[in-house]
Amino acid sequence: MPEFMDVHRTMPGVTPEALTEAHNADLAIQADEQVNFKHAWADPETGMIFCLSEAPDAEAVQKIHQRAGHPADNIYQVPIQA
Repeated sequence: MPEFMDVHRTMPGVTPEALTEAHNADLAIQADEQVNFKHAWADPETGMIFCLSEAPDAEAVQKIHQRAGHPADNIYQVPIQA
């Protein structure tokens, strides 16, 4: 299944607890779109959040993020990894 990295740019001051809460909201409904969120990272200074997932397509990733209340600003397929 393809992997995707998505970016959220609207969470300045995000705390570890808020990141965990947002990630858990995705995990709770990810199966509805056959998405597997693998990991999330945050930078509280810039408000940027990065999420790595496996999904059928970018639209499935966005659907889960939208339903969880934090739509992604950008979603990129990452077909090559080292």
